[in-house]
Amino acid sequence: MTKKQNKIQLSLQKPKALPIKDAISGVLEDVHPKKRWFLGNILGNWPKTLRLRGQPKYPRKSAPRRNKLDLYAIIKFPLTTESAIKTTDDNSTLVFIVDVKANKRQIKQAVKKLYDIDVAKVNTLIRPDEEKKAYVRLAPDYDALDVANKIGII
Repeated sequence: MTKKQNKIQLSLQKPKALPIKDAISGVLEDVHPKKRWFLGNILGNWPKTLRLRGQPKYPRKSAPRRNKLDLYAIIKFPLTTESAIKTTDDNSTLVFIVDVKANKRQIKQAVKKLYDIDVAKVNTLIRPDEEKKAYVRLAPDYDALDVANKIGII
């Protein structure tokens, strides 16, 4: 017989019945194969594992960075326009041009240390020319005109 005839004859034969033991074990086992664990998207939501900090052999920075916003960098100069002097007269408020990155607390501390005056509060705004203007309201026991005269605004 040729190979082709042999294949045809094998396909025509009835399949042999399984013994009962094998048939029962096939039913008892899980018929469906286990599905792969899919995490939702291609990048995956992988389980969060323990990530230990690196133990560097040498420090990556040789020295700590210096503070670029010191007192003299925070306050650039006092504003001496007519409207600024008017607010000094009327509201006991000094007007300064300050660094854009400085916040109100930093401005308050800088004015206190540089000019030895107490500050009640600080209001800020950023001008259209991208400079920050700070309105520094003095404490009630300070006269704004005396302080402005001492600083050299007037």
